Amino acid sequence: MHSVIRFFALATGLVAASLSWAAQPLLSPAELRALMGNPNLRVLDIRDGKTYGTNHIPGAISAPYGSWRGPASNPGELPEINKLASQLQKLGLSPETHAVVVSSGADDTDFGASARVYWTLKVLGLKELSVLNGGMKAWVAAGLPQDNQPSNAAPSAYVPKLDASLIATKEDVRQQIAANKVNLIDARPAEFYSGDTRHGAAKVPGTLKGAVNFEHAQWFTPGTSQLLTGDAARKVASKVQIDDSKETVSFCNTGHWAATNWFALSEVAGKKNVKLYAGSMVDWSADPRGLPMDNVPNRAKQMLIDAKFWAEKNLK
Repeated sequence: MHSVIRFFALATGLVAASLSWAAQPLLSPAELRALMGNPNLRVLDIRDGKTYGTNHIPGAISAPYGSWRGPASNPGELPEINKLASQLQKLGLSPETHAVVVSSGADDTDFGASARVYWTLKVLGLKELSVLNGGMKAWVAAGLPQDNQPSNAAPSAYVPKLDASLIATKEDVRQQIAANKVNLIDARPAEFYSGDTRHGAAKVPGTLKGAVNFEHAQWFTPGTSQLLTGDAARKVASKVQIDDSKETVSFCNTGHWAATNWFALSEVAGKKNVKLYAGSMVDWSADPRGLPMDNVPNRAKQMLIDAKFWAEKNLK
């Protein structure tokens, strides 16, 4: 009898330990502060190196956002797996580490950088992941310690494998549009969705065929970079037009704003089967086949948009 009791006590303890290990997708500054000193913790500061060198969270490792992005011609593109593997190993990351992503916290657009790096790490097989809600701005506002000395981690030998369940490729999206089997969520401001402007690297204004517009900024406490949580986040999620029988794909211009929609829907609101189309409109509009789109303006309006870009670049 005593051995049975000891067995169940041990099992209960193991379950509790496993549950306590599960990282929360969003951490407040106080919650991150409480984790400091844990040898499995890796705080990744994704601001530029110069800003990192001025002040950062003690023990944070510099991992600039640009190193997680694609080329200028298609910045949303996921970098080569070998490059990403080298990055993870250099940062000492593995499935055993708890990685916390920290951006500047400047505004709601800045949050997309944290969400995009979080998504990339999850794609690479890491599960214990968090974002510091409000970024470095929130950490400083809380009066918590700062440092200006660079930190490093012992390299890992982790070899990542892509989790394709989180990725929507251009061909995936093209086939799903044809079969009417996808919820397409455009995270961009309305003027992009309506075709009144475009990203500088996009070939054509407009949006993907059948997409609905749900601007990323709706997930935040107004005027802040603090993502909503709990019931407030679920209330926002209820406004997104999603058919649960279909896959949901978040996109924007370059997979940045879209990463916020993906993060909020999947990680915070708990929606299932949500993917990110990393290349987004820049990738879609560059396809020579002329993939299906909505809200594409006539040629005259496109020429006006092109002229505006030219003037902004050349008449400064």
